[in-house]
Amino acid sequence: MNKAQQIPSIKTVYETKSDFIGATAGGLCIIHCLITPFIFAVKTTSLTCSGISPIWWKGVDYLFLVITFAAIFYTSKTSCSSWVPKALYGLWFILTLLIVDQSLHVTGVSHALMYIPASGLIGLHSYNRRYCQCQDDHCCAML
Repeated sequence: MNKAQQIPSIKTVYETKSDFIGATAGGLCIIHCLITPFIFAVKTTSLTCSGISPIWWKGVDYLFLVITFAAIFYTSKTSCSSWVPKALYGLWFILTLLIVDQSLHVTGVSHALMYIPASGLIGLHSYNRRYCQCQDDHCCAML
């Protein structure tokens, strides 16, 4: 068996572990959001710089959005629930709006609001993983 056969593709990993990936990405997103103020508070007190985060740090927000969207996409294919994928996409959309708003400083909405949809994504991926998995191509009745 060669190495190419041993390493699963990203698509295969997402297809089999989308809820785990989605919940993990949501958790990492929350950790990222929690530590950001502390990192930049230390930076501004140790240097006389502005408290504006660098572009690469904001890029992490968008990386989480891409990973989470892919996880939702594959979760929606294997969920036997009709409402869970809709709720996941809705929460992802709200999180995206909040992240874009924070990046562009459009409305000044509190940064803390991002924890709500991120926590919702974690909860729904966990719920879906436990209760709403299709076992074969003939998915269970839509809930």
